[in-house]
Amino acid sequence: MSEKSDRPSVDTLSSHGEIAVHINKAFRSSDIVAICQAIGDAIRLHNISNISKKAGIGRSSIYRAFGGRQSPNLSTVLSVLNAMGFQLKVAQRRGQRARLARARNPESVGQ
Repeated sequence: MSEKSDRPSVDTLSSHGEIAVHINKAFRSSDIVAICQAIGDAIRLHNISNISKKAGIGRSSIYRAFGGRQSPNLSTVLSVLNAMGFQLKVAQRRGQRARLARARNPESVGQ
């Protein structure tokens, strides 16, 4: 018996907005495999030759990076997202933050 996947069918993602929602959901999970799969889903909806050219990354490297067997480096993720017309944003999570270090007074450094 196979497990039912929580991922939508790639065929159901028809707009950049829906693709962004799909990728953002994966990022919220903090699961690198889910993130790579979601970006891979988006890649399959685009012309890989155009993505490769715009990102400056070989097609085979893109397939390898988002094929689920390895984790891509951040520059690859950013380049591919940019090539597809997306950007990575950082937002604060409520109630889940580390405490900031105490601010230092620049005048007191070295005294």
